[in-house]
Amino acid sequence: MKKKIDIQDDYNKKLDLLKKYDHNYFNLDSPLVSDSKYDKLKRVLLSLEKRHKFLKKKISEVEKVGAPLTKKFKKIKHLKPMLSLSNVFNLKGMQDFVSKISNYLNVKNKQFEFSSELKIDGISASLIYENGVLTRGLSRGDGITGEDILANLKTIKEIPNKITDKNIPRILEIRGEVYIGKKDFKIINKNFANPRNAAGGSLRQKDYRETAKIPLRFFAYGFGVMEPMIFKTQSQFTQSLKKWGFIVNENNKVLKSLEQIELHQKDIEQIRSSLNYDIDGIVYKINDLDLQKRLGSTSSSPRWATAYKFSSEKAISKIKEITIQVGRTGAITPVAKIEPVNVGGVIVSNATLHNEDEINRKDIREGDMITIQRAGDVIPQVVSVDKSKRPNNSKPFRFPDKCLCGGSIKKEFNPQTKKLDAVKRCLKDYDCDYIAVEKLKHVVSKEAFNIDGLGKKVIDQFWKLKLIKKPSDIFRLNYSKIENLEGWGNLSCQNLAKAIDTAKNINLNRFIYSIGIRHIGQENAKILAQYFKTKEKFKDLYNSKKRIQILSDLKDLDGIGETQINSIDKFFQKKINIEIIDSFILELNILNHKDTNKTGKLSNKNIMFTGGFEKMSRSEAKTMTENLGGKVLGSISRKLDFLVVGESKPTKNKIIKAKGLRIKILTESEWYKILNI
Repeated sequence: MKKKIDIQDDYNKKLDLLKKYDHNYFNLDSPLVSDSKYDKLKRVLLSLEKRHKFLKKKISEVEKVGAPLTKKFKKIKHLKPMLSLSNVFNLKGMQDFVSKISNYLNVKNKQFEFSSELKIDGISASLIYENGVLTRGLSRGDGITGEDILANLKTIKEIPNKITDKNIPRILEIRGEVYIGKKDFKIINKNFANPRNAAGGSLRQKDYRETAKIPLRFFAYGFGVMEPMIFKTQSQFTQSLKKWGFIVNENNKVLKSLEQIELHQKDIEQIRSSLNYDIDGIVYKINDLDLQKRLGSTSSSPRWATAYKFSSEKAISKIKEITIQVGRTGAITPVAKIEPVNVGGVIVSNATLHNEDEINRKDIREGDMITIQRAGDVIPQVVSVDKSKRPNNSKPFRFPDKCLCGGSIKKEFNPQTKKLDAVKRCLKDYDCDYIAVEKLKHVVSKEAFNIDGLGKKVIDQFWKLKLIKKPSDIFRLNYSKIENLEGWGNLSCQNLAKAIDTAKNINLNRFIYSIGIRHIGQENAKILAQYFKTKEKFKDLYNSKKRIQILSDLKDLDGIGETQINSIDKFFQKKINIEIIDSFILELNILNHKDTNKTGKLSNKNIMFTGGFEKMSRSEAKTMTENLGGKVLGSISRKLDFLVVGESKPTKNKIIKAKGLRIKILTESEWYKILNI
């Protein structure tokens, strides 16, 4: 058996060798060994540390490699938002995706060409190259702002520090996925649940020397900002990625029909388990970059891309108990507590039962043996019940007639469907503690305040300790009490305090979204922010008389319908909601809404569309209007500057009303002249 001193000596020699390799790679841009040999050395070091715990503590300051250590990751705004992808789960979903593209572009029977890439289950990263030199590396973060993890990303051999191509764009943002291969994960899986968690934890190491020992890899797949744009198609860009020294997945393809997409989907699903990395689907992008630009994006995802998820993996388990959860909008959701079971590599102990009607339809009971699946590899749900194994003393589940708070629950009438909603709700808003704590989780979510260190579990902990009961309490925390809690200390409290202080500065649209008014999503919140402009105007909703006029004005806004207006009215009719929101506002610096283009040719113009257009859809016309500084209204009123009338089936009543109000009417061709198309 080797002596401790010999093990230490062997380890130090290998670490010195790694230091030499890193020095040549990072500082001299001259690798001494192949990637495989470098990765093998990393694995050997990691294996030694795993077997001999004393090694990790013996690392000398002299053995530093790369850039200086960072105490904290700096937050930096992305050059262009890193949006999430929409998901589809079958051929019908893919057909709907293509149909939406066709409708937006106002084209019929067009065969689109798609660039495909495997959806790696890793950690997204953004690399910014200036004149070919890697100057910045960010994590995805909340999609708007990421963390500066350049030092850690530079430890990945598959990320070039410099691109030497003469035709490289001046500004080039490469996007890709950091992952750990399945084989490598077997060596380091002691402290991580799966490869994705291992990759994420490694990238957030404060000491990049520790990251350097982890066998991280990188697949490049896309771009954010490129100046100047030198490509016509996504596939052309992908080919250049290879030329620039990046690794591109060998299974990427260009496909020209839904039939080809479906075949490709099935082919990859068959080899999925044999791949050395985890995937949960395939991403399909419109290949034509001009069409990508026209399609643009919603607030959350690009219109020109989607992730086609693989079929769900299933497992069998037993329902131990059926419990009730209360959501932030008061939705009463039944949940099956099941015997833990592995579904697609994830241990599942809960499965959603959706609502009372779903339980009755499938006749789901406590004690039942059930088949569950993770829909899209995400949400566990009950597929079926094996009634042949049902206990003799089994009884149907009786859905409660009251909320967990003791308040009454009911199904609301939906004026659009003319039916009662499937979901029962508690209607007490902040008067219900269960709703209140879920609203707090919504406040700190990524799409709202995005406060580092204040996630769902911490909210639950602080709620039970009565440290937070309403949103304003977040900004009045007693850190002396928190510091004494298990898992907390002076440094973690300082970091939380700084994150909360930073979060005080928030845009009006994110604030409106954060307060959790039912039916008000991110897109609705943006439209409302454009209308209110300031928090002072927004606070006019407190006053019942002013609210009547505001709600009347909101009817004119395209994208705000009767459902949203009624929901806003109900929310502000409750005194407790007003009190909580008002105390919240006092703690914040809410930034006024700024129009994206004040100098555009349609700046300060209110426009409405009727009828179909030849060259574009109404949705694209709306987007172009807003990009040029205009506002699209949803009804005819004296506030309207132009009514644009399409050639196909315009509404006559709107034209008559516009003429009566002496509103200028533009033909389709006149509209195109304004746009110069």
